[in-house]
Amino acid sequence: MRRLLFAANWKMHLGPDEARVYLKTFRARYNRRDDREVWFFPPGVSVEAAAQAARDRNDLVVGVQDVYWEPKGAFTGVISAPLAAQAGARAALVGHSERRHIFGETDDDTRRKVSAALHATLVPVLCVGETLAERDAGHTLAVVMRQLSAALGSLDGPAMSRVVVAYEPVWAIGTGRNATPQDASAVHREIRAWLTGRGADAPRVLYGGSVNVKNAAALLAERELDGVLVGGASLDPEGWAQLVQTGAA
Repeated sequence: MRRLLFAANWKMHLGPDEARVYLKTFRARYNRRDDREVWFFPPGVSVEAAAQAARDRNDLVVGVQDVYWEPKGAFTGVISAPLAAQAGARAALVGHSERRHIFGETDDDTRRKVSAALHATLVPVLCVGETLAERDAGHTLAVVMRQLSAALGSLDGPAMSRVVVAYEPVWAIGTGRNATPQDASAVHREIRAWLTGRGADAPRVLYGGSVNVKNAAALLAERELDGVLVGGASLDPEGWAQLVQTGAA
């Protein structure tokens, strides 16, 4: 059975108290469904609060938006994967476009962060995607494959099977534009082929880029999409509860 994954990236919103209220409201509006999972990526200060609020629901997963690759040490301002796991995180975003393009994260950084997440038994959600200039130049697949190879190329099949990939075209994030369902499906097909060709078993590939309750159904109708990674449209718990009930597995 196809099992959809709905991932909410709260970015720099919702502190600990707000996270508790959010999860209480969301849980009142959303009944567990066996054909889907809902993951939340709050800011670091809210991970433990969110994890506690979701602790008795195994279909609700809390993760962190970023990890550093060292397990501990004198690295002011960052969170290690083991510390995130102690706070209740079960997953970690890696290589989100804002990490790459605002904070200068490199392809090699993503490799080290994926490895660190796996060693801490977190599920890495590796974000890949092209800029508008790269898209217009016809380089979409070249960019995506480079990012995949850099982050995952050293992994064996079992380790790669633990990674979720999120295709998020940079030009579609927060712009109100999004790839057509068919365009997204074509890129997802290539990502899945790359992963399975290297031994990944049943890889999961999400789409991210201005997803909202109006376009989610059309996107999820494409069988290559295993779910969505959502930013702004995930910040309202009632709206998110509506969105995560979209689509049939």
